[in-house]
Amino acid sequence: MSRGDRAARLLYAWEDREVAPRDTAAVPFARLQALVDHVWAAEGLRFPPRVRPLPRQARGTVARASRLAIEAPPALPSWVLLHELAHAMTSTAEGASAGHGPVFVGMYLGLLARHARMDPEALAASLRADGIPFDPTARPVFLG
Repeated sequence: MSRGDRAARLLYAWEDREVAPRDTAAVPFARLQALVDHVWAAEGLRFPPRVRPLPRQARGTVARASRLAIEAPPALPSWVLLHELAHAMTSTAEGASAGHGPVFVGMYLGLLARHARMDPEALAASLRADGIPFDPTARPVFLG
């Protein structure tokens, strides 16, 4: 999760305002893989990404993910882990990614509702108010 393109910046501002205040729990690195495995299985998926340490040189990055791996610091807010899981679910092993587009945001919204128990209608309304497009029918891209 780096602070890159315009869609990402809009989404990060929305997260800082709407998501972070509702979920202040931090997960220690030693527990991240168990949480990744749990969410992945709860979503009906097999073969979850592996959690590994975020390289020290990734100074401007909070965390990052691909279909195969999630790189994280010594502790990570649980909502950031869900953000990274949404990236893993909207990426392929070959490297194709939905970025921070509507499929990603829709997947992330569903994860926040199901695993952080946030109100999906309130989140959707705030996304619309901020002009952030999302696909409410989003599902993992590698399922076809």
